[in-house]
Amino acid sequence: MELNSSESGKEVTAFLSKYKQLYQLYLDRTTPHIKYRWICLAGLLAVFFLRIVFAQGWYVVCYGLGIFLLNQFLAFLTPKFDVSLQQDEENNELEAGERTDEFRPFIRRLPEFRFWHNATRATVVSLFLTLFNIFDIPVFWPILLMYFIILFALTMRRQIQHMIKYRYVPLDIGKKRYNNKK
Repeated sequence: MELNSSESGKEVTAFLSKYKQLYQLYLDRTTPHIKYRWICLAGLLAVFFLRIVFAQGWYVVCYGLGIFLLNQFLAFLTPKFDVSLQQDEENNELEAGERTDEFRPFIRRLPEFRFWHNATRATVVSLFLTLFNIFDIPVFWPILLMYFIILFALTMRRQIQHMIKYRYVPLDIGKKRYNNKK
């Protein structure tokens, strides 16, 4: 019995759909476990860096992962809406006498779960790439490291200046938590 291309295409689609649903199920189950998700990511990153150190190679893959994670972290720290426009709106309201003390929560450009998910996927892909010698491009790694450190310092300085200028704190550290004890 022969399968024509449309039947085999349907089987492949059904197979992929089944595993996408299974992946989403496990992803949904990890959502409430914030601390454990980040601990697992830290473990994955430790395994990746140990692989880089002991294999003494794949520095370009490591650099690429570092740049990607820096980009994701900046999106995590950045507000979704332009803060300077909101401040201009508030100034216009003050001038018009229409000032309302409406609470405007900090909304991230990249939510915490998406940040974790993207970082985990990128780390797994980077670990996978270290299995192939084709991605072990010979480079002088101290130059990559210095460039990354300079890029990180300049980018974070600019981000911190933006946070100070527009007075927002993107992290939940030190915020009060209220318990509903009855």
